[in-house]
This record gives sequence, C-alpha cells and structure tokens, in this order.
Amino acid sequence: MTLLSVKDLGKAYRSYRSEWQRILRWFGLPVKPSEEHWVLRHISFDIQPGEAIGIVGQNGAGKSTLLKMITGTLQSTEGQVQVNGRIAAILELGMGFNPELTGRQNVFHAAGLMGFSAEQINKAMPDIKAFAEIGEYFDEAVRTYSSGMQMRVAFAVATAYRPEILIVDEALSVGDAYFQHKSFNRIREFQEQGTTLLIVSHDRGAIQSLCNRAILLENGTVIKDGNPEEIFDFYNAIIAEKENSTVEVKTLANGKIQTSSGTGEAKVEEIGLYNNKGEVVEFVNVGDLVELRIKVKVYQSVETLVLGYGIKDRLGQVMYGTNTWHTEQVINHPQPGDEYLFSIAFSANFGIGSYSLQTALVDRDTHLTANYEWRDLALMFNVININKAQFAGCLWNEPKIMIEELTK
Repeated sequence: MTLLSVKDLGKAYRSYRSEWQRILRWFGLPVKPSEEHWVLRHISFDIQPGEAIGIVGQNGAGKSTLLKMITGTLQSTEGQVQVNGRIAAILELGMGFNPELTGRQNVFHAAGLMGFSAEQINKAMPDIKAFAEIGEYFDEAVRTYSSGMQMRVAFAVATAYRPEILIVDEALSVGDAYFQHKSFNRIREFQEQGTTLLIVSHDRGAIQSLCNRAILLENGTVIKDGNPEEIFDFYNAIIAEKENSTVEVKTLANGKIQTSSGTGEAKVEEIGLYNNKGEVVEFVNVGDLVELRIKVKVYQSVETLVLGYGIKDRLGQVMYGTNTWHTEQVINHPQPGDEYLFSIAFSANFGIGSYSLQTALVDRDTHLTANYEWRDLALMFNVININKAQFAGCLWNEPKIMIEELTK
C-alpha cells in the first residue's frame, strides 16, 4: 500500500485587479488573474511504507512549499495529496506556537491538533519535557525562548508519539550539536520501527545517512528522483554550472552514475592509485601508504589553476577533501598545452569498504567562481583489512589500550 501519493501537485500565487474578481474566482467563475506565479507545478511521486526520502534543491526551488501542502498547512492550486497514515511534521521553527503561552501549554495545544486526547497528552508530558531538556523554561512563555529552545520543544512534541510519516524541514539545523545528535538518534529509532521519513535539508551527510532515496527540485518541478549520492552529484553539478559549461551524466561499467560538469579550460587526463612499489592498485590494506596521481592538461589560458579532490564512502559522504588553494600550491597563468602531474601521498586510514574519488579543477578555493571540470566517481578503490585488529567504523584510529588491575 502506498503511504503517501502526490499527483500533479501545483501551487500558484495570483493577483487580481479587484477583490470582487478574487471572490468570484472563489465561487468557481472563470475570472482571469492579472498576474500568476507558479511556485510548484506538475509534482508527482509515491512513497512506500518505510522509505526515507530527502527533498533537495536550491533556495526558492519550492521544497518548503511542497511540505506545507503535504501536511495540509497550505492549500494547493491544483493536484492532490493522499495520505494513508498519521503525519508528524516539524516545519518552520515554532510554527503554530503562541509566544504568550508557556512551552507546556503550547505542547498541549500542538498535541491536541495532532489528534491526541487530554489523557494521552498528560501521560506523555513528562517524557516530552525530559526530551526537550529546557528545565524550568518549559513553564515560561515561548517568547523568552531562544531559537534552539523552540526547536527542542517542537521536536519533542512532534516525536512524542511514533508517526507513520515524519516530516522535517531544515529545523534540525538550528540548535546545539548535542541536541542534533539526540534528534537524529530518535529519527533512526523511528525508522527501525517502520516510520517513513520525508526530510528537507542542505546537509548532504544528513540526507545520505538517513535516506535511501532523494528527489531533486529545480524551478518548481521534479528533475531527478533516485539514489541520494547520484542526486547530490547532479545537484552539485547544477550549482557549479556556468554559462558555457555542460552537465554530463553517464552510467559506468559497475552500474554507478557518474556526473561531470565544467567549462573545459582544463581537464583530468589520467588518474590512478599506486602502492609503495609504484604499482596501480584497486585494493588497499587498512593504513597502507598510497599515492594518488592525477595528470591534468590545460586547453585554454586561465589566470589560476587549482586541483581539488575528495574521498567519499559508499554512501557518498566525504571522508576527506582539500585542494591546492588551501595547501598554497596554486598554478598561475597556465597556457594551452601545459600538462601537470599531481602526486598526492596519504595513508589509507579508512574502514573496510568501497570508496570513490571526486576531482575538481577550479580557479580558487571553491568551484562556484570558475568550474573548469568537476568529476564525480573519477576513481574507485576498496579498503580491506589484512593485518590490523578487527574494528568497526569508517576510520582506522588504532588505540593503545592499557589495563591496570586495582583490586590487589
């Protein structure tokens, strides 16, 4: 059974020459607006029970508007939303909170709107207060709260009862690191129990660690729906794309989707990973010293040339990345035909698993000013454990453990 179905959803903001025309339109008469601006249009997707979906897109793409229509806090202009389950939502910070009421009173009001009885709310109130961890402020007016305190109470009440669908819109970016960790732990607990997640965030790590699917919005429409790593690679290419650059998407032999973009003034010609004997390797032992060699050719004159690289795990989260701007090794005034070999030595202090390398040829510290070439999945390699003590995690950080018996 589909838990949430969005069919041809759209939202337009309209202006009329007079209020009478607006009123006539309300009654279904064919009055044409003087202005019409579509924020979202032709949005369609289905969500199955247990899925975790990330909504991705630049500011103004319509992400928050979409969530508001799904939760019913904003009426759509066209299309429909069908929900087969109870939704708990954390949208705009403090949305629905009365600043003159206390945290406790706002919790009672919010939980009541969610459909819970006074008896259920009173029973859950101690747990909500304990989870929010704002102490005596819980019985003070919300207008005295910081933004982080408002988020704590909003999250505590929205997740006091496990919903079929949990919707979160950027709110978790507010507040301290401790509560963010606590909130993500509760979200993961809900996921393990079968809750479906719909989350909007610019945090690539959060989306990729929580979600098994992502939807990319651009100019109010869905332009891509699929694997979170693939979606974020395409999203980054869109951000980097300039007037003369192109975005290219192709399927590699291993089935992964590679996204590349750039204006083409410089390109990576060759790339390889080598062991300490100078041999090309695909499998690397935990902690081994390796060397990444990247050959770059210049096709057009540029003021500066910077190489950046990032090592990503199988979920697409960057384990480490830097560039030659930060290492103060910028190449000035390279000319067409110039070739450079970048040799990058490092220890493979990673956990067991598969990793990919992304490369960027840019003019300075980011790809946002000039993107000559950006390439995801430029190289794949695997880390295996041959001779290290067994460990878990994404980082090899071997400790020295000492044990002293104190009972004698």
